[in-house]
Amino acid sequence: MSIEIKAPTFPESVADGTVATWHKQPGEACSADDLIVDIETDKVVLEVVAPQDGVLKEIIKGEGDTVLSDEIIAIFEAGAAGSAAAPAAETASAEAGDADKVGPAARKLIDENNLDVNQIPGTGKNGGITKEDVLGFMKTGAPAAASTSAPAPAKAAPAAVAVNVVEGDRVEKRVPMTRLRATIAKRLVEAQQTAAMLTTYNEVNMKPVMELRKQYKDLFEKTHNGTRLGFMSFFVKAVTEALKRFPAVNASIDGNDMVYHGYQDIGVAVSTDRGLMVPVLRDTDAMGLADIEATIADFGKRGRDGKLGMADMQGGTFTITNGGTFGSLMSTPILNPPQTAILGMHKIQDRPMAVNGEVVILPMMYLALSYDHRMIDGKEAVQFLVTVKSLLEDPARILLDV
Repeated sequence: MSIEIKAPTFPESVADGTVATWHKQPGEACSADDLIVDIETDKVVLEVVAPQDGVLKEIIKGEGDTVLSDEIIAIFEAGAAGSAAAPAAETASAEAGDADKVGPAARKLIDENNLDVNQIPGTGKNGGITKEDVLGFMKTGAPAAASTSAPAPAKAAPAAVAVNVVEGDRVEKRVPMTRLRATIAKRLVEAQQTAAMLTTYNEVNMKPVMELRKQYKDLFEKTHNGTRLGFMSFFVKAVTEALKRFPAVNASIDGNDMVYHGYQDIGVAVSTDRGLMVPVLRDTDAMGLADIEATIADFGKRGRDGKLGMADMQGGTFTITNGGTFGSLMSTPILNPPQTAILGMHKIQDRPMAVNGEVVILPMMYLALSYDHRMIDGKEAVQFLVTVKSLLEDPARILLDV
């Protein structure tokens, strides 16, 4: 029985998607829920899985092709694993001799650069060929596979193939920008071109939060089923309280209208291999520290695994980004439209500070608030940042709501 494989149903904010990677090829057997293809949109990468046991019969949309919501991208033959596996075995016979000694990463490089696997010496276990073996072989300038060799199994032509240019020992790799990366770049440029963006800075003494965390982190982790107490939850709660006091910072601009949000949905920037993503914590005013830490940890894990969904990143009234995890001491964060403000956290560093006429060493962090001056006056922006600073330097005020 033939089944049409369709692209996922995209939300209204996503017009179309791009076929990123076919994980199965025509004639290849699939089990139910096996990953067949990745569809990349402006926001996330969506996975399409096999509806049941069977064989991928035909690919209609190749890698790099644009697809619309619910558009047919392939034909699947249900329950035909036995009869359809034979031609798949025939097309793969040319590679049967070396398939067991070539790793997936090495195989991908070999296919992309049209290399002859028989010419590559293997240094892996039992003579297996590793990714490093292929890269080393390419750097020597060795010839690619002869054009008269047997044709490779039929595949959807990839549109995002890396092109390696070798000049002696100098290697350049040209890779087309992914759809997600291109969208991120476009939005960041638009933010700078359309908003009257301004940044104000302050610094916060992190010693009170660090001492509180040190005192209770073991008990916190034990009480909340392994959830670790980090710094981000304190920042989220401090920002939530400050947003309640300064509604303009929790607003957005829609044309000529200013939209004031009566709730706090805070986006937390997460760096992934595919680019920067901003999943959103919903109703942070009602969340406890443990809820915030657990949700952020889940965002990070799913972001690295490419499992963040559309719903995770839609909306948001304010954003926090933490460049300090990578060692940044100071930066100017860029707005995440249509939001009107974003807070940048940075590295905690011991510095000599004057306290009551004496010089003491304190763990200090620079804070940066970028805001849209069309919506937020400088006075409000500065007072917002001072409020965040005050709450962090005296964490009890967060609990006492003072």
